[in-house]
Amino acid sequence: MTASEPNAIERAIGSACRGVLWLSTLVIFVILCANTVLRYATGTSLQWGNEVPELLFPWLVMAGVVLAALQGAHIATTFLMEALPAAAKRFVSTFSWLVVTGLYATLAVQTLRMLEVVHDEKSPILQLPGSITYACVMLGMALLSVLALQSAWRAWFAPPAVNADAEPQVPAAHW
Repeated sequence: MTASEPNAIERAIGSACRGVLWLSTLVIFVILCANTVLRYATGTSLQWGNEVPELLFPWLVMAGVVLAALQGAHIATTFLMEALPAAAKRFVSTFSWLVVTGLYATLAVQTLRMLEVVHDEKSPILQLPGSITYACVMLGMALLSVLALQSAWRAWFAPPAVNADAEPQVPAAHW
């Protein structure tokens, strides 16, 4: 497996996130269109028509964040890594990804602990628990942690550069 070929875990995460992205976008679009038509045609609207998009939007955003990370589309600062000698790049890159893994995992665990607290908060009309929104953050942080751990693995096991002046095979932000 090369650094640019996604493995089974990355493909599964990407497929799940694309599914959530498409489904949430479609449902939000249909509800907002239906509400708009109802307002102009009858002067009324779906009472729950604002609640569902508010609940789905965080899922849409988190799926997009994970997909962006998976595709390496987040902003990366690479000048410090480029200044390091080739031998040190592997260690610094691996350590950095392990720190990122730990931070995402910590956020996922802390969000899990918050689920019980926010579960009692109910949406006004549908009476859905507030934990629905927080669950997407927890899941997103867990997925980002998995992707960061894979990046640490790739950084550690990346083939060495051919010469000292060559770019390393470890991408700056390949997820």
